[in-house]
Amino acid sequence: MSRNGVELPALWRAQDFATRLHAANRSPETVRAYLGDLELFISWSLEQGYENPDRITRKELRDYVGFLTRRGDQRTSTARRVATVRNYFAWLVHENILETSPATGLKTPKPPKKLPELVVREQLDELLDGDWGDDPKAIRDRAICEILYGAGLRVSELCGLDLDSIDEPSGLIRVTGKGNKERVVPLHATAFASLAIWRQQGRASMMGDLSPGAALFFNGRGKRLTPRDVRRILDGRIGQGHIHPHALRHTYATHLLEGGADLRVVQELLGHESLTTTQIYTHVSKSRLQNVHRTTHPRG
Repeated sequence: MSRNGVELPALWRAQDFATRLHAANRSPETVRAYLGDLELFISWSLEQGYENPDRITRKELRDYVGFLTRRGDQRTSTARRVATVRNYFAWLVHENILETSPATGLKTPKPPKKLPELVVREQLDELLDGDWGDDPKAIRDRAICEILYGAGLRVSELCGLDLDSIDEPSGLIRVTGKGNKERVVPLHATAFASLAIWRQQGRASMMGDLSPGAALFFNGRGKRLTPRDVRRILDGRIGQGHIHPHALRHTYATHLLEGGADLRVVQELLGHESLTTTQIYTHVSKSRLQNVHRTTHPRG
């Protein structure tokens, strides 16, 4: 392997590591990111006079983290590059090339926690209450947006919905989330009404001969809807400003908590494994309350 046209020494076994990544069925994007990070680390090591991985100790790795910080890498990038180095040295130990890994327990600067993006009230009203027309795509798009906000689904979960996922008499939909785990989520009457119109007036006209008959939603080619299709739908339906589909999920969770919902109930509705993941929405609610106080209170 080479970086910038310079061949990396065989002692670093970078090509073997690349083979291992491919054998583990990592995505092409993940493999490219890992190998780019590894090549950067090896090039830095060579510039410091370390000819092979045997020369690397915890001190050298801390120096490398300092190098990444000084050159202005974002903390998220630094964390990813250090994770690559950890995996690389763990692989060297697994292959009996090294006895121990100097990267075990190596700490990296934690990336800053970003508050989730929310949909502002004006955009939400425009999205859900606007006149979109009555053609099949408009009917579909309204039902999609009602479900995303009404049930707080991930976009992949929405795209995976089938006809038998919908149980209108009980007011519930069955969702397959991360790890192929299934959960049941309530949906409000307005969303069910939009779904009924889609199934009765729009769905059949967007199906083709090769369309998956079980799928709830189709794209313009008659195939099952994809996350990219949903992003395009939202971009096309918002007159001003961009809304990412996941922002509707964030807004759903925040509005539930602001309305008094229990945190563990919201965790279950969102399909989060850990309560910690859900707790970020309590920070969002506090932030919104503080902003209201600052902008409305005479001494805010």
